Amino acid sequence: MQIWNGVEEVPHLDGSVVTIGMFAGMHRGHKAVIARTVERARQLGVRSVAMTFTPHPVLVHYPDRYIRPLSSVSQRLERLEAQHVDATLLVNYTLEFAALSPEEFVRTHIVDLLNARVVVLGSDARFGAGNAGDIETMRELGEKYGFEVDVIDDLVDPASGRRWSSTWIREALADGDVETAGYVLGKAHLVRGEVVHGAHRGRELGYPTANLKAEDVGVVPIDGVYSGWLTDGDVRYPAAISVGTNPTFKGEERTVEAHVLGRTDLDLYGHVVTVEFTHRLRPMLAFDGIEPLLAQMRQDIIDTADNLGEPVPVPPCEDVHAG
Repeated sequence: MQIWNGVEEVPHLDGSVVTIGMFAGMHRGHKAVIARTVERARQLGVRSVAMTFTPHPVLVHYPDRYIRPLSSVSQRLERLEAQHVDATLLVNYTLEFAALSPEEFVRTHIVDLLNARVVVLGSDARFGAGNAGDIETMRELGEKYGFEVDVIDDLVDPASGRRWSSTWIREALADGDVETAGYVLGKAHLVRGEVVHGAHRGRELGYPTANLKAEDVGVVPIDGVYSGWLTDGDVRYPAAISVGTNPTFKGEERTVEAHVLGRTDLDLYGHVVTVEFTHRLRPMLAFDGIEPLLAQMRQDIIDTADNLGEPVPVPPCEDVHAG
């Protein structure tokens, strides 16, 4: 997939099929729109192009209202490439860009820049200053400038009738419902970050963890213990994952700590790893001493192995005393 970092990097195009959006979560609705974009481009023998924006528009319009992205720009690009898009245009989102009227945006970016023959959108798409443009606006502009508008309707979950959306994903993660988040995404929710040194308590207890700072890795589910996977390079490991501040030890910094089942020999410090959340096991708890904590950790590992269809590892030899 080609990546165009700004409009100045876009080459001359002999036609394209374009879709527009943030694609932050790459949920099932996004995938349906992108699949149609790729399909139409192949039919016409032109490039499929995803136009997306950085930074997030909320950060530009409301700089004091921080919103943690569901995925980084690099993750967004990886997911677009995985959907077989030919090229992605990263538009620098500024107040000046946001002030373009719907027609100015279409003329300068869709027509003059990308030479679109088809624009593929979800039925709720909005564009232009103040989100004044909608599907009918795009159709009118398509007639004026000579491109087709292909609208993907019914982007809803057939079971619940709810629209696929990033908001649904965020709500599920805020409740710790990583299974619903994964259902909306079509794959497990994940975060990515560099493994940093922690307090080494997990190693002292016989269950070493790869520690990530929660503030650095994306949208993390509510505090608790989860089953999932840790991927380092090309290797994917089953993992029990703790999210929170370690209340048993009166911790203050919120972290994501992943223990790879049955492995005490891994040295992941400095590695950039991916952590996937598949099941929620329990809320974060404070324990009265080491022994009840160890008993719960052993149970968490058994439950994780069961959830992931992995063998239960032999517990480490423990000679740990409270205090």
